[in-house]
Amino acid sequence: MRHMLGVRLWMVSVVLSLILVSGPVSAEEKKSGVDKVAVVNGDVITRGDLDRAMDFGKQQAMQKGQSLNAEQLAALEKGALDKLIGIQLLYQASKKAGNKIDEKQVDEKFAEFRKRFPTEEAFKKAMEEWHVTEVNMKAELKKGMVTEAFVVKNFVDKATVSEENVKAYYDNHPQFFKQPAKVKASHILIKVKPDASKAEKAEAMKKIKKVQAKLKKGDDFAEVAKASSEGPSAAKGGDLGYFGQGQMAKPFEETAFSLEPGKVSDVVTTQFGYHLIKVVDKKPETTIPFETVKPRIEQYLKQEEVQKEVKIYIDDLRKKAKVALFLKNAS
Repeated sequence: MRHMLGVRLWMVSVVLSLILVSGPVSAEEKKSGVDKVAVVNGDVITRGDLDRAMDFGKQQAMQKGQSLNAEQLAALEKGALDKLIGIQLLYQASKKAGNKIDEKQVDEKFAEFRKRFPTEEAFKKAMEEWHVTEVNMKAELKKGMVTEAFVVKNFVDKATVSEENVKAYYDNHPQFFKQPAKVKASHILIKVKPDASKAEKAEAMKKIKKVQAKLKKGDDFAEVAKASSEGPSAAKGGDLGYFGQGQMAKPFEETAFSLEPGKVSDVVTTQFGYHLIKVVDKKPETTIPFETVKPRIEQYLKQEEVQKEVKIYIDDLRKKAKVALFLKNAS
């Protein structure tokens, strides 16, 4: 039951995000139909709908550091329109099934949405940028909730995954369940700027050598780090916690992974300066046990199953629907 709840929550977020991408739009915009890009069984999808979906897609690309060329933008536009048509078909099916949502539930969902913004000013600014009112937004939220209830009842609640399939996924994807080797270390840093002069480097080296001498005499590493380190971890006695490969500067990482627990390194040079590193503990690479990750795999496979079944359902609805396209190159 707990795992199915996870799928439900996932489905809620998927459906609501799709509806919010497709809207909201003003009543005037819907009524005019001047900028329509598609009509699905009589319901208009406007240029404004598509632009909002496109903006969402562009933002996702930007977050990944991608810049889209003309061909990619055309593909994004076509995919966005297909998605909007699918959303509309799902909503029509949910209405036909008689699904209803209480206005109190809509108000609660709207309140949750409003809390995503840090301030009231930020919320109002977002609404202005989207050219929507609270009435528009609540209407679109209601649309999303009605669709979500339909999807949950007809697909999420019916999704099942056998234990054999869960185990097969675990066995066939060992790379997903590896816990990489980790090192727990502390360090003492004497900073050196990348463009430091020879004299500045020599002075910094002199400092780190004095610190090293204290450690060799038996002074406590953590206390020396608190007194001498110029790194942000100084207050914690130089403690960096556990880290894996690829998280630290290469010379630092190579030294840390080569040391035995309890040992202190010689002076290590990185772009930050000079370090003395003490390894506290090491954890070898391990594989997460099947029973530990079984719930997560089960949830993932159920999500995959729901997505597949919903797509098949939408494709079938579209074959039977009356869909008119007004966007160039749409098909």
